[in-house]
Amino acid sequence: MKDKFWTWLMIVLVAIIMTGVVSSAVRFLRADDLIAKSLGAGTLLLVAIGVWFLYHAISFGVRTERLGKILAAEGGLPEDTVERSPGGRPNREQADVQFERFRAQTEAAPQDWRSWYRLAVAYDVAGDRARARRTMKQAIDMQRSADPA
Repeated sequence: MKDKFWTWLMIVLVAIIMTGVVSSAVRFLRADDLIAKSLGAGTLLLVAIGVWFLYHAISFGVRTERLGKILAAEGGLPEDTVERSPGGRPNREQADVQFERFRAQTEAAPQDWRSWYRLAVAYDVAGDRARARRTMKQAIDMQRSADPA
């Protein structure tokens, strides 16, 4: 719950900043100078790109959380059995063992989004955030196609 609070606080702060930037961009667009108008248009384009990225990040988080709730209700969430250092770093050997177990489960059931979800968690624990995100997206896409409702 604490993480959600900080996430939403950051989203609100970004929205406030974007509102201010849009306001400045509109003022630039109203100026008679071509350079000012160009700056305004470019600023609006950057804000639009930022909104697009923000939307996709939020929607990814919401979908990931939804899958986690489904797995929790089914009793299928992976247990966090990897020990961590005082700084929060996972025990590398334990993370590798956990990863191999979930990789084998995914290879055994490649059509099951649940195994991809658990593999994404294992990638995350192992510190490979890029693969964790791609694998979680795979799980989300598979679940959405299996249950379009």
